Amino acid sequence: MSIFYGLAHNLRGCAIEPLDSRTRYPPPTLIVLVAENTSVRRQTFDGNSDDELVFVLGWGNRIDHENVQWLIDELTGEFRVTVFELPDTINNFVEEYVLPIERYVETLDSFRLLGHSTGGLIGPYLDDAETRTYLSPWWGYAENHQGPALTLVRKLPISVPIVPTEVTERDAIGELATDRQLSEGAGRAAPSFLREIRYAQRALPPISDDAVVFCTLSDRLVSTRAIGDRVPSDRIRLYDGGHELFSSPDRDRRIDTLLTAVRDGPDAQ
Repeated sequence: MSIFYGLAHNLRGCAIEPLDSRTRYPPPTLIVLVAENTSVRRQTFDGNSDDELVFVLGWGNRIDHENVQWLIDELTGEFRVTVFELPDTINNFVEEYVLPIERYVETLDSFRLLGHSTGGLIGPYLDDAETRTYLSPWWGYAENHQGPALTLVRKLPISVPIVPTEVTERDAIGELATDRQLSEGAGRAAPSFLREIRYAQRALPPISDDAVVFCTLSDRLVSTRAIGDRVPSDRIRLYDGGHELFSSPDRDRRIDTLLTAVRDGPDAQ
């Protein structure tokens, strides 16, 4: 099922009657649904080095998910890793996503940055990283997540997760995604969250010249065109599988390249 499919399907046949100045309508009633937000969660894992790596997870990722832990274990072989887990629902991208991470990295003398999906959208808003590595960054909505009905959904004044997503589908995420990972992921999105993501994509700062991107051309969740429009091909590393490299069977073949990119940036081969 495509993200937004349920609401988009219901809206597909709707027509909006043009207003006539002679027609009198009762004043609209605005109903705002708000969910209680949780804050960004942070956890640090000591590694075999004092080199700091800030790893920002994607939407619906949990620090204790098995495949996330697999990647953290690989990263701690070379870095001290601080992982940020994002709340599923927000009303302000900068205040609720960017600033908590920004306040932390400002306390560091130096750091490298790794961001997956929504974490890859947050990354360009953070300054002073030594290297920047992005996994399937959400710099644009995939083509199947676009259209007038979906634009309308994003305008709804609702902060409750009501929109079905694909992040609980194994073939979209990766063959190695566990049942627990899929069941605990963010199965529905709030219109407020989707609206803030669209805002962040439109306001996205230029991608730095040292950024390296890992992605799959078969990604159904983010726009690969948005990646290609911002990063030259010599800084893009392709893999086979779903949206999450760390849930892909290709992960063992690509992990050394990923570690090199995190350590050395665009000079990684």
